[in-house]
Amino acid sequence: MERIICLAVGYVCGLFQTSYIIGKMHKTDIREHGSGNAGTTNALRTFGKKAGALTLLGDLLKCMIAVFLVRLIFRREYADIMPLLSVYAAAGCILGHNFPVYLKFRGGKGVAASVGFVLAFDWRIFVIGAVVFFTLFFLTHYVSLCSLSAYVTALIVMIIFGQMGSYKMDASHTLEMYAVMAALTVLAFYKHRENIKRLVHGSENRIYLGGKHQ
Repeated sequence: MERIICLAVGYVCGLFQTSYIIGKMHKTDIREHGSGNAGTTNALRTFGKKAGALTLLGDLLKCMIAVFLVRLIFRREYADIMPLLSVYAAAGCILGHNFPVYLKFRGGKGVAASVGFVLAFDWRIFVIGAVVFFTLFFLTHYVSLCSLSAYVTALIVMIIFGQMGSYKMDASHTLEMYAVMAALTVLAFYKHRENIKRLVHGSENRIYLGGKHQ
């Protein structure tokens, strides 16, 4: 039951669609522009750097809030499996972001929300993932490639730290945590399937910090 509650708390938090709200402030539906995705990169392309930054911040914070709420709710009764419950909260938030019921399940890809999760979960994973992301970004300028690479890195590093005993859970709960994180990684690849096709064919758009993209 506690896992379902964590998923539900996360899903409700994930329904706060930052880029969609910003789009409505511009009297438009962001999903009708650019990539059709309600996320940070499309907000950057469609509305500019300020909108992109606000979208990143909003989507990041909502997953952090979901994790903190779950910790607040279960901090006494389930303190021994809090890392696992935190991952469930993040999963719910990412599902709410990617598949919002009030937008006919057409949301974003969950990358910014995932960054918020990693920040709240283990800052060391965030730092390592950020190094991978920005190294690839300055080499390729393919945000999708950077995001997926950072996601895989986060999964691997979580497993390494977990096997080192960092999360202080028994083996079954630790393996369950890996499984949920692996499922989120698979979901990220699924949501980026069109980007992957464009990367393979060399037609993926590039993003530059100066605002230039192609």
